[in-house]
Amino acid sequence: MDLEAVRTFVAVAAAGQFQEAAAELSVTQQAVSKRVATLEKGLGVRLFTRTARGARLTVDGQAFLPHARELLRVAERADASVRPGRRALRVDVVNRRIVTAGLLQDFYRSRPAIALDVVTLDADVDGAIAAVEAGTVDATFHAVPPRQHLPEAVRSAQLIHEPHQLLVGPRHPLAGARALTPGQLVGRRIWMPGLDARGEVAAYYDELSAAFGITIDVVGPVFGNETLLAEIADSADLSTLVGEGSRYLWPDSYDLRRIPIRDPAPLYPLSLIWRADNPHPGLGELRGYLHSRRAHAPDAHVWLPTWGAPAARRP
Repeated sequence: MDLEAVRTFVAVAAAGQFQEAAAELSVTQQAVSKRVATLEKGLGVRLFTRTARGARLTVDGQAFLPHARELLRVAERADASVRPGRRALRVDVVNRRIVTAGLLQDFYRSRPAIALDVVTLDADVDGAIAAVEAGTVDATFHAVPPRQHLPEAVRSAQLIHEPHQLLVGPRHPLAGARALTPGQLVGRRIWMPGLDARGEVAAYYDELSAAFGITIDVVGPVFGNETLLAEIADSADLSTLVGEGSRYLWPDSYDLRRIPIRDPAPLYPLSLIWRADNPHPGLGELRGYLHSRRAHAPDAHVWLPTWGAPAARRP
Protein backbone atom coordinates (compact mmCIF):
# COMPACT_ATOMS: atom_id res chain seq x y z
CA MET A 1 0.00 0.00 0.00
CA ASP A 2 1.34 3.43 -0.99
CA LEU A 3 1.98 5.31 2.26
CA GLU A 4 1.98 8.67 0.48
CA ALA A 5 -1.53 7.92 -0.76
CA VAL A 6 -2.57 6.92 2.76
CA ARG A 7 -1.03 10.11 4.16
CA THR A 8 -2.90 12.14 1.53
CA PHE A 9 -6.19 10.41 2.40
CA VAL A 10 -5.73 11.27 6.10
CA ALA A 11 -4.91 14.89 5.21
CA VAL A 12 -8.05 15.24 3.07
CA ALA A 13 -10.18 13.64 5.79
CA ALA A 14 -8.81 16.13 8.33
CA ALA A 15 -9.15 19.19 6.09
CA GLY A 16 -12.45 18.26 4.45
CA GLN A 17 -11.17 19.72 1.16
CA PHE A 18 -8.74 18.55 -1.50
CA GLN A 19 -7.38 22.07 -1.93
CA GLU A 20 -6.51 22.56 1.74
CA ALA A 21 -4.93 19.09 1.89
CA ALA A 22 -2.80 19.96 -1.15
CA ALA A 23 -1.56 23.13 0.57
CA GLU A 24 -0.72 21.21 3.75
CA LEU A 25 1.21 18.56 1.80
CA SER A 26 2.87 21.14 -0.50
CA VAL A 27 1.63 19.42 -3.66
CA THR A 28 -0.91 20.32 -6.32
CA GLN A 29 -4.62 19.61 -5.96
CA GLN A 30 -4.33 17.40 -9.03
CA ALA A 31 -1.69 15.30 -7.24
CA VAL A 32 -3.97 14.92 -4.23
CA SER A 33 -6.88 13.80 -6.40
CA LYS A 34 -4.65 11.32 -8.24
CA ARG A 35 -3.31 9.77 -5.01
CA VAL A 36 -6.79 9.36 -3.53
CA ALA A 37 -8.12 7.87 -6.77
CA THR A 38 -5.21 5.38 -6.84
CA LEU A 39 -5.90 4.40 -3.22
CA GLU A 40 -9.62 3.97 -3.92
CA LYS A 41 -8.84 1.81 -6.94
CA GLY A 42 -6.50 -0.39 -4.91
CA LEU A 43 -9.06 -0.83 -2.12
CA GLY A 44 -11.99 -1.24 -4.51
CA VAL A 45 -14.18 1.27 -2.64
CA ARG A 46 -15.03 4.97 -2.64
CA LEU A 47 -13.48 6.82 0.28
CA PHE A 48 -14.94 10.27 -0.31
CA THR A 49 -18.12 11.78 -1.65
CA ARG A 50 -17.29 14.97 -3.52
CA THR A 51 -19.65 17.86 -2.72
CA ALA A 52 -19.77 21.55 -3.48
CA ARG A 53 -18.33 22.21 -0.03
CA GLY A 54 -15.45 19.76 -0.35
CA ALA A 55 -15.06 16.07 0.43
CA ARG A 56 -17.06 13.97 2.87
CA LEU A 57 -16.03 10.52 4.05
CA THR A 58 -18.13 7.61 2.85
CA VAL A 59 -19.00 4.74 5.20
CA ASP A 60 -15.97 2.86 3.84
CA GLY A 61 -13.84 5.97 4.31
CA GLN A 62 -14.91 6.25 7.93
CA ALA A 63 -14.07 2.57 8.49
CA PHE A 64 -10.64 2.96 6.84
CA LEU A 65 -9.59 6.20 8.58
CA PRO A 66 -8.46 4.80 11.99
CA HIS A 67 -6.47 2.06 10.24
CA ALA A 68 -4.87 4.61 7.92
CA ARG A 69 -3.76 6.67 10.90
CA GLU A 70 -2.32 3.57 12.57
CA LEU A 71 -0.44 2.71 9.35
CA LEU A 72 1.22 6.14 9.44
CA ARG A 73 2.11 5.77 13.13
CA VAL A 74 3.69 2.36 12.50
CA ALA A 75 5.65 3.76 9.55
CA GLU A 76 6.90 6.61 11.73
CA ARG A 77 8.04 4.22 14.45
CA ALA A 78 9.75 1.97 11.89
CA ASP A 79 11.61 4.93 10.42
CA ALA A 80 12.68 6.20 13.84
CA SER A 81 13.97 2.75 14.84
CA VAL A 82 16.78 2.84 12.28
CA ARG A 83 17.38 6.47 11.33
CA PRO A 84 20.51 7.92 13.03
CA GLY A 85 19.62 10.83 15.25
CA ARG A 86 16.11 9.54 15.79
CA ARG A 87 16.67 5.96 16.91
CA ALA A 88 18.45 4.93 20.10
CA LEU A 89 22.24 4.76 20.15
CA ARG A 90 23.01 1.03 19.86
CA VAL A 91 26.12 -0.03 21.81
CA ASP A 92 27.58 -3.51 22.29
CA VAL A 93 28.98 -3.81 25.84
CA VAL A 94 30.17 -7.42 25.19
CA ASN A 95 29.03 -8.58 28.66
CA ARG A 96 26.58 -6.89 31.03
CA ARG A 97 28.72 -7.78 34.06
CA ILE A 98 31.96 -6.07 33.00
CA VAL A 99 33.29 -2.51 33.21
CA THR A 100 31.88 -1.45 29.83
CA ALA A 101 28.30 -1.97 31.03
CA GLY A 102 28.99 0.08 34.15
CA LEU A 103 30.53 2.92 32.14
CA LEU A 104 27.59 2.98 29.75
CA GLN A 105 25.18 3.10 32.67
CA ASP A 106 27.10 6.07 34.11
CA PHE A 107 26.96 7.75 30.68
CA TYR A 108 23.19 7.32 30.57
CA ARG A 109 22.78 8.73 34.07
CA SER A 110 24.72 11.83 33.06
CA ARG A 111 22.82 12.22 29.78
CA PRO A 112 19.35 10.70 30.25
CA ALA A 113 17.97 12.48 27.18
CA ILE A 114 20.08 10.23 24.92
CA ALA A 115 18.15 7.03 24.17
CA LEU A 116 20.31 3.91 24.49
CA ASP A 117 19.95 0.40 23.14
CA VAL A 118 22.41 -1.79 25.10
CA VAL A 119 23.22 -5.10 23.40
CA THR A 120 25.67 -7.98 23.86
CA LEU A 121 26.91 -9.45 20.62
CA ASP A 122 28.10 -13.04 20.67
CA ALA A 123 31.20 -12.13 18.68
CA ASP A 124 34.97 -11.79 18.93
CA VAL A 125 36.73 -8.60 17.84
CA ASP A 126 36.46 -9.53 14.14
CA GLY A 127 32.73 -10.12 14.40
CA ALA A 128 32.22 -6.94 16.43
CA ILE A 129 34.13 -4.86 13.89
CA ALA A 130 32.03 -6.36 11.11
CA ALA A 131 28.87 -5.40 13.03
CA VAL A 132 30.10 -1.81 13.36
CA GLU A 133 30.99 -1.65 9.67
CA ALA A 134 27.56 -3.01 8.69
CA GLY A 135 25.75 -0.58 11.01
CA THR A 136 24.28 -3.35 13.18
CA VAL A 137 25.68 -1.46 16.18
CA ASP A 138 26.98 2.08 16.48
CA ALA A 139 29.88 1.13 18.75
CA THR A 140 31.48 -1.78 20.56
CA PHE A 141 34.22 -2.39 23.14
CA HIS A 142 37.10 -4.79 22.48
CA ALA A 143 40.84 -5.09 22.84
CA VAL A 144 42.41 -4.25 19.47
CA PRO A 145 45.80 -5.93 18.83
CA PRO A 146 48.16 -4.04 16.48
CA ARG A 147 47.79 -6.51 13.63
CA GLN A 148 44.00 -6.31 13.80
CA HIS A 149 42.51 -5.32 10.43
CA LEU A 150 40.12 -2.39 10.55
CA PRO A 151 38.06 -1.46 7.48
CA GLU A 152 38.70 1.97 6.02
CA ALA A 153 35.65 3.58 7.65
CA VAL A 154 36.15 2.02 11.10
CA ARG A 155 38.09 3.71 13.90
CA SER A 156 39.21 2.66 17.37
CA ALA A 157 40.52 4.47 20.44
CA GLN A 158 41.89 2.80 23.54
CA LEU A 159 39.92 4.37 26.39
CA ILE A 160 39.79 1.81 29.20
CA HIS A 161 42.58 0.15 31.20
CA GLU A 162 40.86 -2.41 33.43
CA PRO A 163 42.84 -3.59 36.51
CA HIS A 164 42.56 -7.17 37.72
CA GLN A 165 41.52 -8.58 41.08
CA LEU A 166 41.94 -12.10 42.42
CA LEU A 167 38.65 -13.62 43.61
CA VAL A 168 39.03 -16.27 46.35
CA GLY A 169 36.95 -18.01 48.99
CA PRO A 170 37.41 -17.62 52.77
CA ARG A 171 39.55 -20.79 53.12
CA HIS A 172 42.04 -19.81 50.39
CA PRO A 173 45.61 -19.15 51.69
CA LEU A 174 45.53 -15.64 50.18
CA ALA A 175 42.08 -14.74 51.53
CA GLY A 176 43.48 -12.39 54.17
CA ALA A 177 45.69 -10.35 51.83
CA ARG A 178 44.85 -6.68 51.25
CA ALA A 179 46.74 -6.68 47.94
CA LEU A 180 48.84 -9.10 45.92
CA THR A 181 51.68 -8.88 43.41
CA PRO A 182 51.64 -10.98 40.23
CA GLY A 183 54.56 -12.95 41.67
CA GLN A 184 52.38 -14.16 44.55
CA LEU A 185 50.07 -15.83 42.03
CA VAL A 186 52.75 -18.17 40.73
CA GLY A 187 51.83 -21.77 41.52
CA ARG A 188 48.27 -20.85 42.46
CA ARG A 189 45.36 -22.44 40.62
CA ILE A 190 43.64 -19.65 38.73
CA TRP A 191 40.54 -21.22 37.20
CA MET A 192 38.88 -19.57 34.20
CA PRO A 193 36.89 -22.33 32.45
CA GLY A 194 35.74 -21.47 28.98
CA LEU A 195 38.33 -18.73 28.42
CA ASP A 196 38.66 -18.07 24.69
CA ALA A 197 41.46 -20.13 23.17
CA ARG A 198 42.04 -17.63 20.36
CA GLY A 199 41.49 -13.99 19.55
CA GLU A 200 42.35 -10.88 21.53
CA VAL A 201 41.37 -12.39 24.91
CA ALA A 202 43.63 -15.39 24.43
CA ALA A 203 46.48 -13.16 23.21
CA TYR A 204 46.24 -11.04 26.35
CA TYR A 205 46.15 -13.91 28.85
CA ASP A 206 48.90 -15.81 27.02
CA GLU A 207 51.21 -12.81 27.36
CA LEU A 208 50.16 -12.22 30.97
CA SER A 209 50.93 -15.84 31.86
CA ALA A 210 54.31 -15.73 30.13
CA ALA A 211 55.29 -12.42 31.70
CA PHE A 212 54.75 -13.51 35.31
CA GLY A 213 54.87 -17.32 35.18
CA ILE A 214 51.19 -17.57 36.06
CA THR A 215 49.21 -20.68 35.13
CA ILE A 216 45.60 -20.19 34.09
CA ASP A 217 43.46 -23.33 34.09
CA VAL A 218 40.80 -23.21 31.35
CA VAL A 219 39.82 -26.88 31.59
CA GLY A 220 36.31 -27.88 32.61
CA PRO A 221 32.72 -27.49 31.47
CA VAL A 222 31.20 -24.01 31.66
CA PHE A 223 28.15 -23.96 33.92
CA GLY A 224 28.00 -20.17 34.27
CA ASN A 225 29.25 -17.53 36.68
CA GLU A 226 26.98 -18.58 39.53
CA THR A 227 28.41 -22.10 39.54
CA LEU A 228 31.99 -20.77 39.28
CA LEU A 229 31.45 -18.51 42.30
CA ALA A 230 29.97 -21.39 44.32
CA GLU A 231 32.97 -23.62 43.51
CA ILE A 232 35.46 -20.92 44.53
CA ALA A 233 33.59 -20.20 47.77
CA ASP A 234 33.78 -23.88 48.74
CA SER A 235 37.42 -24.40 47.76
CA ALA A 236 40.71 -23.92 49.60
CA ASP A 237 42.81 -23.60 46.44
CA LEU A 238 40.62 -22.32 43.56
CA SER A 239 40.70 -18.68 42.51
CA THR A 240 39.85 -16.66 39.42
CA LEU A 241 40.65 -13.29 37.89
CA VAL A 242 37.97 -10.61 37.63
CA GLY A 243 38.04 -7.03 36.41
CA GLU A 244 37.97 -4.25 38.97
CA GLY A 245 34.83 -2.84 37.34
CA SER A 246 33.07 -6.19 36.88
CA ARG A 247 29.85 -6.67 38.83
CA TYR A 248 29.02 -9.99 40.49
CA LEU A 249 26.49 -10.93 43.14
CA TRP A 250 26.73 -13.86 45.54
CA PRO A 251 25.16 -14.92 48.86
CA ASP A 252 26.72 -13.49 52.03
CA SER A 253 27.48 -17.04 53.14
CA TYR A 254 30.07 -17.36 50.34
CA ASP A 255 32.29 -14.71 51.99
CA LEU A 256 34.25 -14.24 48.76
CA ARG A 257 37.20 -11.80 48.72
CA ARG A 258 38.23 -9.50 45.84
CA ILE A 259 41.95 -8.75 46.23
CA PRO A 260 43.65 -6.06 44.07
CA ILE A 261 46.76 -7.08 42.12
CA ARG A 262 49.51 -4.43 42.20
CA ASP A 263 53.20 -3.69 41.67
CA PRO A 264 52.73 -4.00 38.79
CA ALA A 265 48.97 -3.95 38.24
CA PRO A 266 48.07 -5.90 35.06
CA LEU A 267 45.66 -3.87 32.91
CA TYR A 268 43.36 -5.17 30.20
CA PRO A 269 43.26 -2.57 27.37
CA LEU A 270 39.79 -1.95 25.89
CA SER A 271 39.05 0.23 22.89
CA LEU A 272 35.87 1.85 21.67
CA ILE A 273 35.25 0.91 18.02
CA TRP A 274 32.97 2.96 15.74
CA ARG A 275 32.45 4.12 12.16
CA ALA A 276 34.00 7.49 11.35
CA ASP A 277 31.05 8.40 9.11
CA ASN A 278 28.33 7.47 11.65
CA PRO A 279 26.19 10.64 12.03
CA HIS A 280 24.36 9.63 15.22
CA PRO A 281 24.72 12.60 17.60
CA GLY A 282 24.80 10.32 20.63
CA LEU A 283 27.99 8.66 19.38
CA GLY A 284 29.99 11.87 19.68
CA GLU A 285 28.57 12.38 23.18
CA LEU A 286 29.64 8.87 24.18
CA ARG A 287 33.16 9.30 22.82
CA GLY A 288 33.56 12.60 24.64
CA TYR A 289 32.30 11.10 27.88
CA LEU A 290 34.68 8.14 27.69
CA HIS A 291 37.60 10.45 26.94
CA SER A 292 36.72 12.47 30.05
CA ARG A 293 36.62 9.28 32.15
CA ARG A 294 39.86 7.89 30.75
CA ALA A 295 42.48 7.33 33.42
CA HIS A 296 45.88 9.00 33.26
CA ALA A 297 48.56 7.35 31.13
CA PRO A 298 49.85 4.14 32.75
CA ASP A 299 52.91 4.60 34.98
CA ALA A 300 55.75 2.27 35.92
CA HIS A 301 53.61 0.36 38.43
CA VAL A 302 51.29 -1.18 35.85
CA TRP A 303 51.68 -3.87 33.21
CA LEU A 304 50.19 -3.82 29.73
CA PRO A 305 50.68 -6.36 26.96
CA THR A 306 53.28 -5.33 24.39
CA TRP A 307 50.46 -4.44 21.95
CA GLY A 308 48.52 -2.46 24.56
CA ALA A 309 49.85 1.03 23.81
CA PRO A 310 47.90 3.91 25.41
CA ALA A 311 46.29 4.78 22.08
CA ALA A 312 45.33 2.13 19.51
CA ARG A 313 45.56 3.30 15.92
CA ARG A 314 44.49 1.80 12.64
CA PRO A 315 47.54 0.20 10.96
